Formats: sequence, structure tokens, C-alpha cells
Amino acid sequence: MALNIREQFGQIDIYVFDQILRGNINPDMRVLDAGCGYGRNLVHLLREGCEVFALDADRNGVEHVRRLSASLGTGLPAENFQVGVIEAMPFPDAFADVVICGSVLHFARDEDHFRAMLRELWRVLRPGGMLFCRLGSRIGMAFERVQDGRYVTGDGSVWFLVDERMLMELTQEMNAILVDPLKTTIVQNHRCMTTWVLRKRG
Repeated sequence: MALNIREQFGQIDIYVFDQILRGNINPDMRVLDAGCGYGRNLVHLLREGCEVFALDADRNGVEHVRRLSASLGTGLPAENFQVGVIEAMPFPDAFADVVICGSVLHFARDEDHFRAMLRELWRVLRPGGMLFCRLGSRIGMAFERVQDGRYVTGDGSVWFLVDERMLMELTQEMNAILVDPLKTTIVQNHRCMTTWVLRKRG
């Protein structure tokens, strides 16, 4: 029996889905989800046979992804899914074709922490590979600043928020190719979420 859309894709980020539709993420690729949570962006990729690796600081999330992989009969070893932090990942240089980092970078403690995470994401990406980031930003709304790059969002959370200038300067610093223009979703009176997609030069 054919799967329905929810079964096939789970609760995938619509912008990750967009990259799949455009062929930027396909079954022949090794994909690393850095900050995987409970695997919302991995259901389809696991079903389609991607060589998936994932990391998260939440042990329960990682265990859930291991069980998800096993339930889908992927044959991937449990060791592909590891507990750890993005700023010190256990993967070698140039490891993955695609690195996904969704809704994690805005939890940086300060700019140094943000840059440490970004360096690791870039390190494990192979030349020619794609880094997909979705993160909180100040593009489109004003927020109260509380300390080094951190702001109070609409629900009272304190996030490290980038702006367009910072993202474009980082793109240049990394000698990266911007795959798409920055795309920002504004959630009314609450937060801004920006999609930043880079390709590493070969």
C-alpha cells in the first residue's frame, strides 16, 4: 500500500523538502544531521536509502532516531547516530555530502560559540557539498538585545540572532557559494527563521 505524505516525509522542514525536490539532497549522498533532535528531517532520507549520520546533545532524541532507522529497515549501524555537541563533532574532515543543521545555531551562548559550531559544520562537509542551516535571525523584526548577540524573542526565550550582514560576511569569510538567496519566515510577533544554504567550493 502506498504511503501517505506524512508517513513518507514525517514533519520535515519545508525548506529541507525544497532541497530534496530540487535534487540537492538525493539517495546517493551521505547526509549528516547535526542537531537532529527526534529526526524530523530524516524520515524520508532514511526511507530513500541515504547514508544517514546524526548527532544531538539529547540522548533520548538520538535513541529515537536509532529506533526510527531500525524500524525502517535501513541496515544502518546504531553507531551512525551519536550523542554529542556540534562544536566538537566526532566525524572526520570532509565526511558528508550534505550537512543539515536545523533550528540549533540560535542556541549559541555567544558569537564565539556560534562560530565554533559553524566551523565544525563546515569542517565535516566535503568540497562540493552543501550546508543547510535554518536559524533564528533579526531579518524582518526588532528584538530586545540582552548581551553579546543574544536577544529576547516573542515568547521570552533568549536566542543568538544573526542578521543579513553577518550571514553574508560569513559566507564570504568561508569562501562559500550561496546556493539560494536568504529566505526568512516571520512568525507574527514571535520570531524570524532564516534559511541559509551554502556550497563548499571544490
